[in-house]
Amino acid sequence: MNLKKSRSLNGFGKQDAESRRKRKTAEITQALNTTPVDVAALRRMAISEGGLLSDEIRRLVWPRLLNVSVENIPEQLEPVDRDNNKDFNQVLLDVQRSLRRFPPGMPDEQREGLQEELIDIILRVLVKNPQLHYYQGYHDIVVTFLLVLGERLATALVEKLSTHHLRDFMDPTMDNTKHILNYLMPIIKRVNPEVYDWMQQAEVGTIFALSWLITWFGHVLSDFRHVVRLYDFFLACHPLMPIYFAAVIVLHREDEVLDCECDMAMMHHLLSRIPEDLPYETLISRAGDLFVQFPPSELARERSQLTAVSTYKDLELASTHQRPDTVLRRRRKEQQKHQQRTLEAQRGSVAVVRPTARRFMRLAVMGLTVALGAAALAVVNSALEWAPKLDLLFP
Repeated sequence: MNLKKSRSLNGFGKQDAESRRKRKTAEITQALNTTPVDVAALRRMAISEGGLLSDEIRRLVWPRLLNVSVENIPEQLEPVDRDNNKDFNQVLLDVQRSLRRFPPGMPDEQREGLQEELIDIILRVLVKNPQLHYYQGYHDIVVTFLLVLGERLATALVEKLSTHHLRDFMDPTMDNTKHILNYLMPIIKRVNPEVYDWMQQAEVGTIFALSWLITWFGHVLSDFRHVVRLYDFFLACHPLMPIYFAAVIVLHREDEVLDCECDMAMMHHLLSRIPEDLPYETLISRAGDLFVQFPPSELARERSQLTAVSTYKDLELASTHQRPDTVLRRRRKEQQKHQQRTLEAQRGSVAVVRPTARRFMRLAVMGLTVALGAAALAVVNSALEWAPKLDLLFP
């Protein structure tokens, strides 16, 4: 009797999941067919539970999230001169070591062909954008786009991603990458001071999360489904969202961290290995919550410098010819202005609440939920605030 009841409930569960999947697919299709395309709706779909559902849908939506016009991508890609390319040897070594990033059971001939395409995509982007510098781990991001999109479309999207979301990682030095990593501990401190204090006592630092950040977790997750689910989320949100997700992984493992011996090597060993059974949808939702509670602009006040991604809103005011490296050159001037504003604010007795903050507070008070919940809705709103006019942000 109980067994039959269990089977019945499981059947209903499967039917309900399939019904939600069909409904979400229909909503994505409707957003794509709207004139102009409803990018805000696509962002909501990418963030909400299950993400974009399939690689077929991702091939249609990912270009929209990055404002890449598929129609303008050349049918024939430019040939790559490997012999005279300064990055070729390092790229080749990294790609040869990337066997685990390809689906298990893939025929060797097919995998080797994809590896050749992977090398060409990377070199093509670097040659076209000499201000970008290759880093080990970059291929882990590129291979994800290649497997989902194919060489032609992946080349266009990877170039856009490299000149925007990944721009700080592709500087000549790792200074800005280290700075972005330094956002991790302030988030942990605000949510769980006990975990923060224990990690500080162990002097573990943040290097354990380096590969998470610079590969968008592609290097450390073994299940490709989890990788593309995270890419759905990251592409729909602020470029600093990966560091928030890194924070929620650490916070999710609170008990393990506090039970770990207060030793740098042991804690680094613990944290650098991501469990296989993480509740990804729950963590995605929590990362959205933390982004709402502690937005990058607030965390930046604790830092001594600004990066391209932490000042992404500056791009709203940029002309169609400006790029994130232009924003980087303005960093010192922005830092001085920020310090002046901070001093002025400290002199006043009334805190100034930004319109965005007011909206978030109203959402919290009203308990407003849409299909994704209030936090996810706020993350979408924030994404649209740093990208209100995608033709300006992504020229």
